Amino acid sequence: MHPELPVGAHLVPAAPRPGAPHVPVRERHGLHHGGRGLRPGGAGAGAGPGLRGAQEESGLVRGTNVFGVLRAPRAASTEALLLLVPCSEGSKNNQAVGLLLALAGYCRGQVYWAKDLIFLVTEHDLLGTQAWLEAYHDVNLTDIQSGGIPGRAGAIQAALALELSSDVVTSVDVAVEGLNGQLPNLDLLNLFHSFCLKSGLLCTFQGKLPPPEGPSGPAYAQSLRTLGLMVLGQAGGGPGGAHGLFLRFRIEALTLRGINSFRQHKFDLGVLGRTLEGMFRKLNNLLERLHQSYFLYLLPSLSRFVSIGSYVPSLALLLLVLALRALDLWMRLSRGEEGEGETPPGEARGSLLWLVPPILVSWGAGTALYLLPVRGQAVATQHFPVGEAEAVVLALIGIYVAGMALPHSTHRALSGGGQRGWMSLKLVALLALALLLSCLALLNFSLGFLLGATLVPPAAAVRPGGNRLPLAVLLVLTTPGLSLFLAVLLERELLEAPAGLGEAWQRFLGALGQGLLQEHLHGAHLSPLLCLGAYPCWLLLWNVLFWK
Repeated sequence: MHPELPVGAHLVPAAPRPGAPHVPVRERHGLHHGGRGLRPGGAGAGAGPGLRGAQEESGLVRGTNVFGVLRAPRAASTEALLLLVPCSEGSKNNQAVGLLLALAGYCRGQVYWAKDLIFLVTEHDLLGTQAWLEAYHDVNLTDIQSGGIPGRAGAIQAALALELSSDVVTSVDVAVEGLNGQLPNLDLLNLFHSFCLKSGLLCTFQGKLPPPEGPSGPAYAQSLRTLGLMVLGQAGGGPGGAHGLFLRFRIEALTLRGINSFRQHKFDLGVLGRTLEGMFRKLNNLLERLHQSYFLYLLPSLSRFVSIGSYVPSLALLLLVLALRALDLWMRLSRGEEGEGETPPGEARGSLLWLVPPILVSWGAGTALYLLPVRGQAVATQHFPVGEAEAVVLALIGIYVAGMALPHSTHRALSGGGQRGWMSLKLVALLALALLLSCLALLNFSLGFLLGATLVPPAAAVRPGGNRLPLAVLLVLTTPGLSLFLAVLLERELLEAPAGLGEAWQRFLGALGQGLLQEHLHGAHLSPLLCLGAYPCWLLLWNVLFWK
């Protein structure tokens, strides 16, 4: 390592081999986020750091990414490794930039590299990272418009994102959650953890110290808190760091955050630099991609994991409840068609027609919840004294509550058919919910499990008639919106920083806006899944409860 390399030194790419294209050290990106929703900005628009003034007023975010490529001296440049330092406005991550430059200066003097090394500094955090990835792979997955890259390194095999809060590091916290619940190969995490143990560097997960060794109550409690934080973070669907955007390109990546929280442990940046160099040397020796370890797992700590074969049965049991309840309804409806039921034949023939209005209204409300808040924000800001973000969140809440009032306001027009009507509607709701949870079990287990744990009990118990108040309270408590609010409270409890109702409400509103923003900027699936999947299924159950 060369820690004496000044932070302001320029990162110059290594000289390419004869015939290889020159790789530039600048790439630009731009994004519009005003007016009618989120729309792309002009291609190739670039600006320096700290952009202010008229461009902010016009809703255009511009930035410049700087990167350099260290060519492998005796290889064909078909593979590459990447070190990323995401930067935002100000001096938030300056120490990481200095460490990147020092590591680049050291690596230039070595001859054992078999893979190209890419050193990347991005502006605007996730926006800059997304813009660079799309430009590097020559694709356009989001509304971000990037300047082209005339030259590239090899296919990126692995990436590390580095974030430092100060020049004194007491521990390195590892973030693994990627976009839409994706996770990196477990071998990459184990490799970094083993290097930290070898160098004496304290490595933490979810900001928690490693649990005490041996079976004990405090160890189990801490592991459970860590596991709960990972489930909540993965269910949110957003990237836990800049590394989360690499996973969608099949690039194994981690985010390493140097924090200064545990005063009993102190390390200088040289220890972290040696650990990073050792990581790259190990990855440099790989002959193939990381693929033999787990991609689906949950972590109670860095030294232990829960494999998919252990936690999937919990969601399978919830799906079994739905399947058995649906089978019971189907058999009861079949007996009714054979004349053994209490409904007349004319009512049985028209039962399917009675299902059309509530199904159309429920999915129409979900579609309106998904489309109208963003598309109508310009109209709302013109007629009401609110900003764009406030208009979107208020429209979300308004449409959500209006959907809950549909069974009351249109009760006579949308219900009928007596017992066969509500049984048929509940059968449709159970099948739709089971299909949604089955798909989520493969895409994002944590989100599927949380939705199943909240929606399956009322789905199995709801029925019209009798005392509806307890079931109505249960349905309201398990509505997706209130479940998100309770998840915010639970996360603060697990972080051992409890939030009051006022702070929790502000965090809840921020989570709503952040969910929409991540869906438009990065393609996160949480917002469409809740609006077009979970909310309509819940509305069908709400209609069943108030069926006439």
